Amino acid sequence: MQGVILHRNHVKTAGRELAPTHQEMPGSKHNTALFGNTDAGQSAAMAKIATLTHLHKDQGGVKIAQDQIYFTTTPPGRSIIALHQLQALCLQIAQRAVFCRIPCLLGGDEMFLCAFELLHSPSLMSANFDSALSAAHAAAAAQNYPAGALYVVATPIGNLADISLRALHVLNLCDTLACEDTRHSQTLLRAYGIDKSSAQWLAVHQHNEAEAAHEVIRRLQDGQRVAYVSDAGTPAVSDPGARLVWQVQSAGLRVVPLPGASSVTTLLSACGTPTHDASGFVFVGFLPTKATERQHAVQALGEEARTQILLEAPHRIEAMASALAALGTRPVTVGRELTKQFEEIATVAAQDLAGWLQGNAQRTRGEFALVVHAQAQERAAGSDSDRLLKILMEELPLKTAVKVAAEISGEAKNGLYDRALALKQASSE
Repeated sequence: MQGVILHRNHVKTAGRELAPTHQEMPGSKHNTALFGNTDAGQSAAMAKIATLTHLHKDQGGVKIAQDQIYFTTTPPGRSIIALHQLQALCLQIAQRAVFCRIPCLLGGDEMFLCAFELLHSPSLMSANFDSALSAAHAAAAAQNYPAGALYVVATPIGNLADISLRALHVLNLCDTLACEDTRHSQTLLRAYGIDKSSAQWLAVHQHNEAEAAHEVIRRLQDGQRVAYVSDAGTPAVSDPGARLVWQVQSAGLRVVPLPGASSVTTLLSACGTPTHDASGFVFVGFLPTKATERQHAVQALGEEARTQILLEAPHRIEAMASALAALGTRPVTVGRELTKQFEEIATVAAQDLAGWLQGNAQRTRGEFALVVHAQAQERAAGSDSDRLLKILMEELPLKTAVKVAAEISGEAKNGLYDRALALKQASSE
């Protein structure tokens, strides 16, 4: 960090002017904010401080490496993190003070500089990705990463630790980083200690995907490795990327998928089901924004017996909940802020979803994924299986009749056995 001056146990800045795009905060002797708040999603807020910040004598071990300040020792018994990567915290802690001045805990009336204490977010103890790149290299570098290939890379949907070692290696290795939002992806990569030059970035989003694909193909034909990431999760799953992949494949070029985080599979793994469901699921994504079109879409949801996955933004979640009430008692699992600090997963009847959201003012915030559970199928009296069971039970013992019926119909024995018992009981009444 240029402009930082070390003087024994003091740190101060030289007070140089910063670019107008950064936040500035005039420093003073009694100002409790040292470096200001983080600028969420962008770079860390910068401060213009003219005064000395005193370090307690037992808080030595300050060193400077490149543009970072490292605090190599900590107060006894205090949980703090090494803030070698402010960008990582920008993604996890929006608009919070990273550095602060607090009363000295070790005695005396001095003020010392300490890192952000993890009082509410113990999971952020893993926000240090110092060794991640070396681990990624050790684990994945021996594999083959052909030139002239498009690498479709999944990125975390919230928790920065949810990235694969192979993804880190490829993101560091690639010649071009194509992405949905360059500003967002730059912040993400810097959290992992990966920097790319301006020429290596290429914006590919829903408004220019078809046209930008030509530039991606040109770079691939020149022998470059091109990685593509969306803002969060797996590209081409309700995110841009599908048209890009299609055009690259159509040009006879290779596409290499790097799997990872997805809100769809994340919620599916945590929602459960009361009975075995072999019918699979349907990915629906976002419902129409217009009320009439949304109503028709919900009607289609009700007619679909299989499990269905929906996504929704916070400013539309209440409107969706009102529309889903038409599904009555059909179970719906809602996942809010998946993998993040305030993650919440709950299963309620569709008609009760709006009330659940209103139960807490925080529940309408964040990103949402929803599972509309499979419709329970009731066996109609006089069905083909029932008729088959009745015929067989007249000639065979119950268990044998169930076994033969299962072989003929292909249905599960357990279900047929329960139905056979019900038929036997009904016939005896």
